[in-house]
Amino acid sequence: MTIYFYAVSAEFGCFSNFSAHGFKLDGHYWPTSEHYFQAQKFAGTDYATTIRLAKSPAIAARLGRSRKQPLRRDWEAIKDDVMRQALLAKFRSHADIRMILLATGDQPIVENAPGDYYWGCGADGSGKNMLGQLLVEIRQTLRDEEHK
Repeated sequence: MTIYFYAVSAEFGCFSNFSAHGFKLDGHYWPTSEHYFQAQKFAGTDYATTIRLAKSPAIAARLGRSRKQPLRRDWEAIKDDVMRQALLAKFRSHADIRMILLATGDQPIVENAPGDYYWGCGADGSGKNMLGQLLVEIRQTLRDEEHK
């Protein structure tokens, strides 16, 4: 059975980057993984701080998607690693959601995001589902850490 998630309020909503599961990473506290991910597009700038301090993940996402500020040149090459770091920090920091992720067994995990063909599955299911793929990877990493 495939695990689908999208809305924070729905089952498996803790898998969403908008879920309120903050963590410390790179010397700062991040309210959500969305805050961290979007801010890294502008790492080392005042704009990154503005995103980190945004009052909601939706605002952080809007700020991060704006192209009024220059995007770091290496963004496309590192964005998957940035997301991986955020997810690891999030799930290592919260035992409750770590257990939910681990309890999914070996099931595929899919972000059912109709408008996102990179991080999600897209409207027709043909998307890359990178967020789901990374969650599966993180699940295995956490399993490996438990068995050390």
